[in-house]
Amino acid sequence: MVVLLLLGFSGGIPLYLTSLMLQAWMTAVGVKLDRIADLSLVGLAYTFKFAWGPLLDRYHLPFLGRRRGWCLALQLSLMVAIAWMGTIDPLTEPMWLAGLAITVAFLSASQDVIIDAYKVDILAPHERTAGNAAYVLGYRVAMLVTGTLALGLADYVSWAWIYGSMAVLLVIGIVGTLLADEPVVTATPPRTLGAALVRPFLEFFERLGFGGAVLILAFAAVYRFGDYFAQALIIPFLKRGSGFDFLDIALIYKIVGFAGTAIGGLFAGSVVARFGLRRTLVTFGVLAALTNVMYVWLALAGKSFPIFCAAVFIDNASNMLATTAFLAVLVGVCSPAVSATQFALLTSLSSVGQRVFGPLADDVVQRVGWDGFFTVTALLAIPGLIMAWWVAKRVPTAT
Repeated sequence: MVVLLLLGFSGGIPLYLTSLMLQAWMTAVGVKLDRIADLSLVGLAYTFKFAWGPLLDRYHLPFLGRRRGWCLALQLSLMVAIAWMGTIDPLTEPMWLAGLAITVAFLSASQDVIIDAYKVDILAPHERTAGNAAYVLGYRVAMLVTGTLALGLADYVSWAWIYGSMAVLLVIGIVGTLLADEPVVTATPPRTLGAALVRPFLEFFERLGFGGAVLILAFAAVYRFGDYFAQALIIPFLKRGSGFDFLDIALIYKIVGFAGTAIGGLFAGSVVARFGLRRTLVTFGVLAALTNVMYVWLALAGKSFPIFCAAVFIDNASNMLATTAFLAVLVGVCSPAVSATQFALLTSLSSVGQRVFGPLADDVVQRVGWDGFFTVTALLAIPGLIMAWWVAKRVPTAT
């Protein structure tokens, strides 16, 4: 559990640096809103990471084993790429910045693939809920640290210093990799690249049946769709739409956000284990959707610290709970032999709301305003809630 906490922290550090922090950076230097929305495309690597998952299942580096070797190599590469990214001027060298942001997103998505595969391989069935809770807690804490430290210092230090500091924090993940035990291989990995490309998909459909496999794929795509779509412009909304300073945003995320994450992380594993996936998937999904309703209220009320604090608390607590239950389903339907590819496919689908449809967020805001935008994102949660009920009921392995 300690290793998964540290690896979760390592996975969470790069995510905001190519999404929310990049939004904040572009907002600070005066980039237009439509250009900021287009930055969602930088993270397409998270959506298509299943494409190179077979390579990570088939091949391994000559040190630390099949999973840990790749993890260490990716963490070291991320340190260099993130530090370099911070040295680029977004106004004079926008293409260089975009290229490095895409590189960071690619390396980060690959690290997610390996860590997710490690979870599938290492966790026994009775450990899945607690293990995913530890991982998500580390991930969310890293996102809070990234958001609060970067935003809190944005008005006082250079972005090069901020990105360099974030690169150094990846040392925590490296410690986790070195402390980790390499999973014992209980199923034969693919012996050829061709097998690595085909076997994960054939095995998935054969084991779950066509109907069960399609149901899981659809569930993975829609369960978090509204939440991810809202993330495409959350920082511009708080800064330009509601009038909060970066320091205000940072402090609220640091204090209130951490409280929500800690409470959600404390209860996530035990609540899922006690009440089962069906109830928790739906209940936690409803709580996550309420975050968007709170942002509707904030958009109508203007600069209101009480409403902002309530939204951040609900967001972090509900996301901890919902993500723990969500990942427990995904881990339960993956095979250890090809876990990198299968889990990458499922989590790739979960990010389409931001990575694929994110550039449309600006169009929605232009047509219906900020309150209408968050109303739309709240309504987008409904299909996922309906799907969650059927997934926990009909898929035998999702228990």
